[in-house]
Amino acid sequence: MILSDFDLRSYISSGRLYIDPFDPSIVRENGLDLRLGKGFCELVETSEVLDPYSLADLNMFYRCSEANEIMLKPWGRYLLHTLEYIRLPPELVGFVELRSTLARLGLLIPPTIIDGGFEGELTIEVQVPPFPIKLRPGTRFLHIILAKVSTPIEKPYRGTYQGQRGVRLPKKLEKP
Repeated sequence: MILSDFDLRSYISSGRLYIDPFDPSIVRENGLDLRLGKGFCELVETSEVLDPYSLADLNMFYRCSEANEIMLKPWGRYLLHTLEYIRLPPELVGFVELRSTLARLGLLIPPTIIDGGFEGELTIEVQVPPFPIKLRPGTRFLHIILAKVSTPIEKPYRGTYQGQRGVRLPKKLEKP
């Protein structure tokens, strides 16, 4: 079941769904519009091999900063984060979409799910079209559709990204 604006306001007012900072305008008809934070990391083009099983030095693969205006370069790929810190109860999962206005500018994000029990700011990869785009922190950026699972999740999310703030770079993969 997808939560309506009425359901979302009830979850928020009861404290079951936590959002900070909270602005009532982010509650939409059937989801939440989360805003863009100041931090970003540009994925750097290099011939160096990134070994996801060691991740010794990510600085040669990511250039990270904060700004009041984020200039996205043509064909670039960036990690951006939400202004809002959220906490989902174990019976809710989130489906993350780019707001349609930003998609119409040519920006793309990969499919992203927020697991029940997750808390933190979201880090999202954005792919840029063949022209530069300037974004400002505070812009409504992502649309989150929250759905209630049929029964509460027995093992809510408690992974590496729990409690993250700002852009969080990838974790090391476990060796098979």
